Amino acid sequence: MSQQSSTNSSSSFRLLILGIIAVLIVAGLTLVIMAVSNSGENANGDERVNVLADSDDDCVVCHERNTPGIVEQYGHSTMAAAEVTCRDCHEVDADYPGAVEHEETYVLNSPTTAMCESCHENEVAQYNQSRHGLPSYVAYAGQEVLSEDLLDIYSSIPEGGYSDDKVRARNSLHAIEGPAITKFACESCHDIGKPAEDGSVGQCQDCHLRHEFSLEQARRPETCNACHIGPDHPQWEIYQESPHGIAYATDGHNWDWEAEPGTLDTTNFPAPTCATCHMSGFGPTATTHDVGDRLTWNLAAPISSRRPAWQDNMTRMQGVCSECHNSNFIETFYTDADKAVEQVNAWVVESDEIIQPLKDNGLLTAQPFDEPIDFVYFNLWHHWGRTAKFGTWMQGADYVQWHGAYEILHDRAELIEMVNDKLEEAGMEPIDPGPPGPIDSN
Repeated sequence: MSQQSSTNSSSSFRLLILGIIAVLIVAGLTLVIMAVSNSGENANGDERVNVLADSDDDCVVCHERNTPGIVEQYGHSTMAAAEVTCRDCHEVDADYPGAVEHEETYVLNSPTTAMCESCHENEVAQYNQSRHGLPSYVAYAGQEVLSEDLLDIYSSIPEGGYSDDKVRARNSLHAIEGPAITKFACESCHDIGKPAEDGSVGQCQDCHLRHEFSLEQARRPETCNACHIGPDHPQWEIYQESPHGIAYATDGHNWDWEAEPGTLDTTNFPAPTCATCHMSGFGPTATTHDVGDRLTWNLAAPISSRRPAWQDNMTRMQGVCSECHNSNFIETFYTDADKAVEQVNAWVVESDEIIQPLKDNGLLTAQPFDEPIDFVYFNLWHHWGRTAKFGTWMQGADYVQWHGAYEILHDRAELIEMVNDKLEEAGMEPIDPGPPGPIDSN
């Protein structure tokens, strides 16, 4: 009997142990499942809290009824969390330029950069020195519309406008198309630098969409895509085909989009977005709101020239590059890209020389864009020349070649034929520029 009792006791103990193990396994699996199910929330930080949810502020209470989406967005913003109120940005004195009466006070329907400047002074100062400021607006509106004060600001911008006839043609095109079109075309993007009634410049909300002011949204390349797209500045399309864009498309959902500004490195962004290269504090390079602060060339110009203080700009950009690339790669890339810009410059200079006999002999009309040759001459630099240069620096081979160099050569051939038709019609000798050929880049 004692042996049987011992056997039963041993079996019961084994069953107890197995039961405990089973419970531990089930508990462990439960914890794993909970961790996996919550992983999306943890990857993006804590669940967002609407800090305005229980607000008794008059603005909030009213707008929760009338425009609840705006209250919801702002309630999740870092500005609301910092106790910046609706009144801080919207409420002004009765005589403030652009003020409208609203609920026994006066407000700006859309706060101006002057409102932003009260907290973001450095960012606004940097922005006002950039091509996103007045130069963007002047590109279609012309500098004649500027007040004396604004003209002084515009004249002080090192990377301001260009004064040649090619660029003035853009302003002419805006006038030809007329306001019914341009309100939804040129102005949609170029008004990022439009002065407000109070004299402050720019539309911060074009990049920092109201009312959430999300870091992630401002850092995502799709935000820049709103304007930097199309035949004359296809940065979005070029980025998509570049190694950097491919990295973003395949792995960007894992990147740390809400990382603290000014502290970013490759642990947050293993590959760059537009903001990483041009604006973000990354590695040794400080944050800036001057989008040209790290660029070597004025690539948007018909004939590109070095930017003012381009050596300093290059040092800042290469500081970003060096977080991933070695110095040999960076130096070789810059040397080769410089040569590509010089080649495109040479082709655009030649287009000027090709058309010059028509100008010298009064064989072009004074009105821009009233005959086919005007469009071919414009497209050669404004579409294809720019695209080839942007494609070079952003590593988009298709845009350097088929949307760039090939189209330049195609328009060159057409331009020569058009010029000679006009010369022969006027009883003059045709020109023979010969084959385009590469420049001596040694």
